[in-house]
Amino acid sequence: MCSISGFYNVHGRYLETPGHFRDILSAMNAKQKHRGPDDDGILLTDTCGLSHTRLSIRDIKAGLQPMSRTVQGRTFTIVFNGEIYNTDELKRELILRGYSFSTTSDTEVLLFSYIYYGPDFVKHINGIFSFAIYDHAEEAIFLYRDPFGVKPLYYTFLSDRTLVFASERKALFCYPGTFPRLDKKGLCEIFAIGPSKTPGCGVFKGIDELKPGHYIRYDRFGYSTICYFRIQSIPHTDDYQTTVEKTSDLLNTAVKRQIVSDVPICTFLSGGIDSSIVSAICAEELKNQGQILDTYSFDFTDNSRYFKSNAFQPEQDRPYVDQMVSFLGTKHHYLTCNMEELADLLYDSVLSRDQPTMADVDSSLLYFCKLVSENNKVVLTGECADEIFGGYPWFYREDLLASDTFPWMTDLTPRKQLLDPEFADALQMDDYVKNLYHQIISEIPVLPEESDIEKSRRRIGYMNIRMFMQTLLDRMDRTSMYHGLEARVPFADIHLLQYVFNVPWKYKYRNQTEKSLLRHAAVNLVPNEILFRKKSPYPKTYNPLYETILADRLREVIHDVASPVNRFLDKKAVLQFLESPKDYGKPWYGQLMADPQMMAYLLQINFWLKEYQISIEL
Repeated sequence: MCSISGFYNVHGRYLETPGHFRDILSAMNAKQKHRGPDDDGILLTDTCGLSHTRLSIRDIKAGLQPMSRTVQGRTFTIVFNGEIYNTDELKRELILRGYSFSTTSDTEVLLFSYIYYGPDFVKHINGIFSFAIYDHAEEAIFLYRDPFGVKPLYYTFLSDRTLVFASERKALFCYPGTFPRLDKKGLCEIFAIGPSKTPGCGVFKGIDELKPGHYIRYDRFGYSTICYFRIQSIPHTDDYQTTVEKTSDLLNTAVKRQIVSDVPICTFLSGGIDSSIVSAICAEELKNQGQILDTYSFDFTDNSRYFKSNAFQPEQDRPYVDQMVSFLGTKHHYLTCNMEELADLLYDSVLSRDQPTMADVDSSLLYFCKLVSENNKVVLTGECADEIFGGYPWFYREDLLASDTFPWMTDLTPRKQLLDPEFADALQMDDYVKNLYHQIISEIPVLPEESDIEKSRRRIGYMNIRMFMQTLLDRMDRTSMYHGLEARVPFADIHLLQYVFNVPWKYKYRNQTEKSLLRHAAVNLVPNEILFRKKSPYPKTYNPLYETILADRLREVIHDVASPVNRFLDKKAVLQFLESPKDYGKPWYGQLMADPQMMAYLLQINFWLKEYQISIEL
């Protein structure tokens, strides 16, 4: 796991002033050093600059980057962020084709695969990745991103046709002429659909995100974007028992593939079914190797005292964590976060993602990842299971199925009521959300033989993968990599996800139980008390002290005339909101972001505008 960055212009002439452009590459590395604290490197040619920071996971001594190889007189260079899970299969095939390897790293396998198969080789890659390959002879650069966007990659084109790219947007601003600016579209991204964002949108004006499942080719003849992967709608013909067996096999294979590492792995263990399944498979594999798995769970100080059961979070997780630890025999670590830390880290959370985030849902995970990184470099998580197995209420509640908008944010009123009315009118937030929604659902390849309700569920499943899952994957990558921790997500395995996407709802919601397919696929892996418990999301705090801290800080922001967020807010409405009782059980985004998280989100927006010195262009 690493960061990548660089620039390309076929008329660059970078070697005429190499010191200047090497300094730019070094500055880009410095901005992303948290992603790769173990090593760094740069390469500069007359038309291309590549930079890389490294978190050493595979072939720690020899897998240095940028990595160059010369074949038949032609030189190619790669900078790579990610993990490739079918490295061994690819390598065996390349050896048969006459290639020899000087490292055991997946980076070298990627580069030789490109050299042998050509740009479309990425169709055969199973992993999480973003990488750039430079063909020195052709003076062409290629940028790639994994099928579901687990690893980030942003880019911009300058007026002189220079392409600048980086794992994180903050590194782009190191290149002269690239600035943090917001126009109407960017403001809608923050106020109308945030903390999610439009696929491919970089929020800042002129900055784009390479879409999942796409790659870019840029050379002297021009620029093109190629889609190499799109999730397919395929009639499902397996009966229920066969579906359970195939799902179990795919899940076990995905987890076992992702255990590969030259450093010890660990897992997050919340006591929910997703993380418990992943932990159970990992624990058994390590046990067979004579090792004990490290597991980590998270909670908040005094949460048992203030916990409030609601439809989205019916019960606490701690008793189930204890049961799983006893069942698996893992070396477990209970991590807790207090209210001051939770509030303070709202701002580091913004720095980790270069935009306002899921408030304390992000800041708490950022804190916990810091603690985990003190002992581990690689963690497997249960992220993405709900998106593909139908764990959210919007998969089965009729009112949400029929909402004709994104079901995780059906009502924009909580957002709009705190904004200056003229500003809210200018943004036309409802139209922005409506247009994006119809754009996303127009992509969905429904099957003609499906009923209207099945088509609706397929649309929601697709939207979850394209939008909601992407937000959670962004969160997982940035919070972990901010502290040099590599997070792997077995449920986002390309083969597992493609198969389960096409499984009919009657198999996923058998006997009126959400995620019943996953539960039945994991029988005998974990105790039934865990396997068939009610779904429980990531923990949140109900401690009134947290609300008090947020309210006090937001009042200071509102009363400070220099606060940049004030130009967008209705001061009177915000102050009234701070005095009213807070609703913890009615989220305005997802399942966890309710009234306290609205306060935190506004604090993050203010910090973001100030810290990044963002100019507004309306």
